[in-house]
Amino acid sequence: MSTFGWLAQPAAFTGLALVFGLCVGSFLNVVIHRLPRMMEREWRAQCAELAGQAPPQEERYDLVVPRSACPACGHRIRAWENVPLLSWLALRGKCSACRARISVQYPLVELLAGAVAAYAAWRFGPTLSAVAAAVFGWFTIALAFIDQQTGYLPDDLTLPLVWIGLLVNLIGAFVPLRDAVIGAAAAYLFLWLVNAAFKALRGIDGMGYGDFKLYAAVGALLGWKLLPLVILLSSVVGLVFGSLQMFAARRGWDWKFRFHFGPYLAFAGVVAMFWGPAILQRLPALRFAG
Repeated sequence: MSTFGWLAQPAAFTGLALVFGLCVGSFLNVVIHRLPRMMEREWRAQCAELAGQAPPQEERYDLVVPRSACPACGHRIRAWENVPLLSWLALRGKCSACRARISVQYPLVELLAGAVAAYAAWRFGPTLSAVAAAVFGWFTIALAFIDQQTGYLPDDLTLPLVWIGLLVNLIGAFVPLRDAVIGAAAAYLFLWLVNAAFKALRGIDGMGYGDFKLYAAVGALLGWKLLPLVILLSSVVGLVFGSLQMFAARRGWDWKFRFHFGPYLAFAGVVAMFWGPAILQRLPALRFAG
């Protein structure tokens, strides 16, 4: 067996993908927390420029600087406190300095990122499809959490994801390039038309343009044939959460939940990527010929 021949073993490749995915999940938590704030800083600077004023002087703030710290007390996170999943469990979900609670979002994002990578490795083996599936899953995890918390679907994530979908399908990682291009264009146009119709009736936008771009990214990766399934799945998930929210409101529960379409679209895209063809076999009405 060659030096890297062990990677051809499904268990080894899946295990490596799991560990790497957990580490990526730790970085995704940084993206989820910082990217919206970076966008807001950029907007403030642009507004100042348009007003003919000097941009506000602020310390460097990006995905690298400053070091991660506890938002409650400012304690700098040490290396051993930043090990995916294990550190949160060892600290019992609390800051080592001030004992403030650490949100369960952090281990959840790490777990989701690891699970997506591991399943992609197991499902597709050591192929470009596995890498593309993992990357798509990581992007959608970040987008779903950012959208749920802030209502943003940043172009810094959605637009690269469209190009990733198109580029990996140059060699048919999931679908022929022709299907990928049609999928991206059809997805964007469909939601744009839905929103245009809603705006004509109600006078306001029904969804943001970030949703159009995220759906276009799904179409670029999976092609046009899975687009109806993605819309159906996202609508069903949205209906379930909407019903739960109404139930909570009627019972007087303080459920701080925001109804945004991005997380449902992201979830549906991942489901369609892994199980879409199998689902279509059981839903003939959504199956296209050819």
